[in-house]
This record gives sequence, structure tokens and C-alpha cells, in this order.
Amino acid sequence: MQERVRRAALPSAHEDAGSASRQHRPNESWGDRLFGGLAGGLAVLALVLLGGILVALTIASWPSIQKFGIGFLFSAEWNPPAEKFGALVPVYGTLVTSAIALILAVPVSLGIAIFLTELSPVWLRRPLGTAIELLAAIPSIVYGMWGLLVFAPLFAQHIEPALASTLGKLPLVGALFDGPPLGIGLLCAGIILAVMIVPYISAVMRDVFELTPAMLKESAYGLGSTTWEVMWSVVIPYTRNGLIGGIMLGLGRALGETMAVTFVIGNTNFLSSPSLFLPGNSITSALANEFAEADPGLHTSALMELGLILFLITLVVLMFSRLLLARLNRAAGA
Repeated sequence: MQERVRRAALPSAHEDAGSASRQHRPNESWGDRLFGGLAGGLAVLALVLLGGILVALTIASWPSIQKFGIGFLFSAEWNPPAEKFGALVPVYGTLVTSAIALILAVPVSLGIAIFLTELSPVWLRRPLGTAIELLAAIPSIVYGMWGLLVFAPLFAQHIEPALASTLGKLPLVGALFDGPPLGIGLLCAGIILAVMIVPYISAVMRDVFELTPAMLKESAYGLGSTTWEVMWSVVIPYTRNGLIGGIMLGLGRALGETMAVTFVIGNTNFLSSPSLFLPGNSITSALANEFAEADPGLHTSALMELGLILFLITLVVLMFSRLLLARLNRAAGA
């Protein structure tokens, strides 16, 4: 009899539990809707802010756009008293210094990430990783002062003459390493940028390398692969999305850097030679040097158009990275 009573009571207990859960579902659903609406609202807010920045830059630069048109991008003249402006030198300097920074920083960051994840002793891994990440905490003005007062003189005395006597003698790339060893210039600015973005790229690479399943690496080692073969054939293909994201993060940091570049790039608006030894200018350094003293009118509008161009360059780089990732994913699926 007691057993029958217990069995008869079981469904009612399940029904009570089900009814209790159903009573809590509306509250959970309301919380989910609130959270989803808040997250969606923040995403829309980010898009609105992005669009607002684009609209504000376009409006502020409209007088320059109307006067110079597309020729603004291809003119190397920058003469505020005569109200003649061109963006070729700053755009060229921005792209060249960022390209130099990526060419130097990506292999170094890759080597650091491989060492920290696969080759470093356990006792050295954490302090070395922390020391590298601390480079990202150094203010950019400190990098600029160090580059101008310490690195640039050594660069002019030892490195630039060596580059001129070796790479400067080559038929095609020799023009890039020709000219007087001044120390400050496009190449010096690119090297300083490379030092600045190495912590960002290496930190992302290290984190994504650590996400690779241990079974994949152990299987490759079991088949007789070396450490380099495991990294090149297993880890890097598995983490390519994160690697490209880290490289794009470093590129964005290089494109937007201001103070360090201003100290060592030379800040001249002349483009007489393709040599990387010569001083140049960048969009950020031009804005930092001239915006506070620019006269209202066409000069300020030209500087705002430089800011708009930098915004569009960053947008194009981001779109290119997304297209590259999509193409790699399609190739991997095929």
C-alpha cells in the first residue's frame, strides 16, 4: 500500500517540478530578451558612432574635397601660405612605414610565439612572456624619444652605411637604400613601429597557438614530424584566422601611431627620391604638427581630409583582411 501511494505521488511531483520550471521560463526568456536587446543596442551604437565619425570627417573636409578633388591624393605639394595641399607625401609615408613595420615585426612575433609555446622551458615561459607584453605598456612618446636620441644616431653611424654598401648595390632595390645616412627617416620610423607592434602581434599569436588541441600536435609528433613541421603544417593552418587577426591588430596600431613617428620620421613634405633613408611625413605626424596651428579654412579642411583618408585606409585594410579570411576558409573547405 505504501508503495502504491509513493508511485501515485511521483507523477504529481514531476508535474509540480514541471509547472515550477514553466513558471520560471517567462522570467528567463525576459532576461534573455533584455540581454539580447542590450547587446544589439551596443552593436548598433558602435555602428552609429562609426558612421558619425565618417560623416563628421566628410563635412569638415568638404571644402578641400571640392577644391582639389581626386588630385589631392596625387599631389606632393603642401604649401599652407599658398593654400596648395596634396596628400601624396603623408599617405606614402604612412603606407611605407607601416609596411616596413609589418615586414620586420611579423617574423619576429612568429618566432617569439613559437618559442614561448613550444621551445621555452616552463620556468622561463611566464617571465619572458610578461616582459614582452610590458613593451606594449611603454608610452609611445618614450619610444619616440628613445628613437630620436639613442637609436637614430646609432642607426646613422652603423646600420645605414652597411645597408647602403650591401643592399644599395643591388639593381632594383638599391634605390631604396641610397642616400645620406641621416638616421631619421622612413626606415627609422618603420623600425620603431616594428618594435612597438611586436608585443601585440606576438601576444595574439601565442594565445591562438595555445588553443590548438594537444591531440593534433601529439599525433604529428607521433608520425615523426619535427617541431617546425608541426608548427607549419598543423598549428599555423589551425590558427590562421587568429594569426591574421593579430597581424591586422598590429597593422592598425602602426597606421594610427602618432608621437613615436613624429619624432623620427623627419616631418618633411618633399618626395624627391624613393630612398628609405630620407626624411618624410605621415598622416598622423602631419596632423599632430599642424592641426593646432592651422588657420581656419582650407588648411584645416585639408588636414581633416587627411584624417578621412586615414580612416578609409584602415577600413580598406579591415575589409581586405575579412576577404582574405573568407577566401582561406573557402579554400580549406574545398
